[in-house]
Amino acid sequence: MDICSLHRGTAPLLVSLPHDGSRIPDDLAARMTPEARRAPDTDWHVSRLYTFARDLGASILVPTYSRYVVDLNRPPDDVSLYPGQNTTGLCPIVRFSGDPVYLPGQEPTPDEVTSRVDTYWRPYHEALRGELDRLRAEHGRVLLWEGHSIRGECPFLFDGRLPDLNIGTAAGASCSPARQVCIEAALQAQQHYDWVLNGRFKGGYITRHYGDPANGIGAVQLEISQRIYMDEDSFAYDEALAASAARAIQSLIEAALRADAGA
Repeated sequence: MDICSLHRGTAPLLVSLPHDGSRIPDDLAARMTPEARRAPDTDWHVSRLYTFARDLGASILVPTYSRYVVDLNRPPDDVSLYPGQNTTGLCPIVRFSGDPVYLPGQEPTPDEVTSRVDTYWRPYHEALRGELDRLRAEHGRVLLWEGHSIRGECPFLFDGRLPDLNIGTAAGASCSPARQVCIEAALQAQQHYDWVLNGRFKGGYITRHYGDPANGIGAVQLEISQRIYMDEDSFAYDEALAASAARAIQSLIEAALRADAGA
């Protein structure tokens, strides 16, 4: 099965886009509500938005399947990353709107969840770990950049309006202080987008699990509001908005790379 695609680069940089996939197997889609079959909670077009990363020499890892099949940025035991807050799980049964993913009685069983982890989740993480190890062995260090996007207003998940740029470093644990300082300086230097550091999105499982600055792996998550590069209702890509957003994202990654003396 074509679980994910990996472009191998030459720089100490791996861009992971775990929610870019939107494919849902036909037999699974038949059990879902009509709304869920559209995979509305996809991080739409992020691989297109991050096209510039190839010119930076980055490795880029992109999944094929929707987060509704299995969420690659959740732990395999499905422990909540944000205790006490509304969220969606490893094999989500509710959408970001709070509405159901499945038709009544069609939710996945525990055995099915285990099977999906083995079939879809583990291959992505094996590819991610393998590429991190390759790049670290070659360069002595590596930056793992987690690229995400989400609708700017999701009352089920958070109050009010999400900032344009949301950086997560697991409250400073997933990368070095120097790297975080460089990123924050780049955020302050740009004037176009509002931003927050370690706000509602502090970094998901991938950032928290793989970030190991003491051993040469820095991990940073960027969650962007979809309004800055696309139409949130139709999911249509906006070339003009996206060009500006891509420049801002590139500046953040370049700032993070400048701190490579420490992970």
